[in-house]
Amino acid sequence: MSILPHFILSLFLAITFSFIAPLLLIAMGLIMFALMSHLPLIQNLGEFGCNQMLKFLSTFGDGHPLQGCLVIALTFSLVGGLFDTYACCQNFRSN
Repeated sequence: MSILPHFILSLFLAITFSFIAPLLLIAMGLIMFALMSHLPLIQNLGEFGCNQMLKFLSTFGDGHPLQGCLVIALTFSLVGGLFDTYACCQNFRSN
């Protein structure tokens, strides 16, 4: 049986999970800060954290936080795909 279908599936999964992971991490951070901003004792900290995350994402997105989030996710997926390809090539060398 050919190794190509297994490699393509592995590459697809690595790229997909590498794309989704930073999106989930950023979303969890924003949700956490948004929830913190509704609590009276730490309202200022939650608002400050949310604003800082949006400014950070705007840096990568040319002024738009959503574009910054997508740029980070695409970069992570590219790196995940490259790492999976490297791991596959190393596996072929050892066999």
